[in-house]
Amino acid sequence: MINVCIADNFPVVHFGIKSYFKDNSDISIVSNIGNFSMIQDALKTKKIDILILDLELNGLSSIFDVKAILKNNPNTKVIIFSGLSEQIYAPNAIKSGISAYVHKSEKLETLGTIIQKVSHGDIVLSDSVKKNLALIGRQNKSERLYRKLSNREIEVLRYLSDGKKNNEISKILHLNEKTISTYKLRLLTKLNVTNLVDLVNKAKKLEIV
Repeated sequence: MINVCIADNFPVVHFGIKSYFKDNSDISIVSNIGNFSMIQDALKTKKIDILILDLELNGLSSIFDVKAILKNNPNTKVIIFSGLSEQIYAPNAIKSGISAYVHKSEKLETLGTIIQKVSHGDIVLSDSVKKNLALIGRQNKSERLYRKLSNREIEVLRYLSDGKKNNEISKILHLNEKTISTYKLRLLTKLNVTNLVDLVNKAKKLEIV
């Protein structure tokens, strides 16, 4: 039996996944979590083979938090189940050590198949992720600008696009405010813009946020 924990903000997601797999002979939903701070306790108290995690989970501020979970729990594999842009977030998520990235538009049948594959040690990208990665390779230079962005830069850009100030972002990411300012300058340079408004607009145009 594959023991699965669902970490998502929305009860309807918990209910939908749990209902779909309730009679499955191979997959058991053993835990439902609505905040990142609850994950470590769940992993300590229950045997969890696979953690299904939304990148927008409350309390999850950075992809580095996911890396920490994987480092501290080597027997648990992580599947990202998110509505965030695959072509932007899947490559970096895979680099962080997760086993699969599944967009929320996928069928639960597909999620089930991926859970099975991941439980056997496979690294899996959904068909839509593969298509998006293929499209990236065919994009022109300006459209590939975001590929130069690091995990941290993408995270800072997301928060800037949400209207957060440097000091707010520094608290969320547990970084010095000067460090956030440095990331902001790098973003302006890499995306070839001169102000925050243009930075956010370009990020939206390239579907980075």
